[in-house]
Amino acid sequence: MRSTAIAFVFCGLVAPGVAGAQPTIGETRPAVAAEPPVGTPPLPPDYVIGPDDLLAIVFWKESDMSAEVVVRPDGKIALPLLNDVVAAGLTPVELRDRLAQAAKRYLTDPTPTVVVKQINSRKVFITGQVEKPGAYPLTGPTTVVQLIATAGGLKEYAKSSHIVVMRAAAGRQTARRFNYKDVLKGRNLRQNVELKPGDTVIVP
Repeated sequence: MRSTAIAFVFCGLVAPGVAGAQPTIGETRPAVAAEPPVGTPPLPPDYVIGPDDLLAIVFWKESDMSAEVVVRPDGKIALPLLNDVVAAGLTPVELRDRLAQAAKRYLTDPTPTVVVKQINSRKVFITGQVEKPGAYPLTGPTTVVQLIATAGGLKEYAKSSHIVVMRAAAGRQTARRFNYKDVLKGRNLRQNVELKPGDTVIVP
C-alpha cells in the first residue's frame, strides 16, 4: 500500500511501500480504475470512512464525474457537478447509495462505485526490532500479537518481554508493558489488547 511518511515523537515511521503522489485534501483527480491497489488489505463490509482516507469514485461511462478524492477534515469530498458530499461516517456502500441519489439530477441511471484506496484515518504504528516497522491500516479488530505478525515478526535480538504499547488518552500518553513470550505461552493474555487508531507498539 502506498502512503505518506508519518513522523512520530519516538522515531520516524514510514508506511510500507511509500511511493507516488496522492491528491491533497480537497483536491480531485480523474479516477482511472475502481479496483483497490495490489497489497491493500481487504476491508470489512462495515468499514467506516474517515477524514484523510483516499477514495476512488467511478461512475460507469461517466468519466467526467469520476475522480480520486481525499476526505477533508470536515468529512466531505468534492466531486464534479455534485460539489460537496458528506463521506465520513459512512461505509463505502452507504456513500455509493448517497452519490447515486445525488447524481440522479444529472444522470438517468447512475451507477457509482466507491473504493477506499488508502486508509489514513485509522492507523496503528510499530517501530523498533521488527522486520517491517511502519504504519499499518486498522481495518478491523487487531491485537498486539497480530500487529507484530503483520510487521513480519520480531528480529532475532528483540527484547520481546519489554515491548511497550503507547496510547493517547484524555490528552496524554499512556504506556502499557507487553510481554510477547508470556502471551505465546498462554500467560497473562489480557495484555494482548485490541489496538486503537493512533496506538504505537515499540519493540526495543
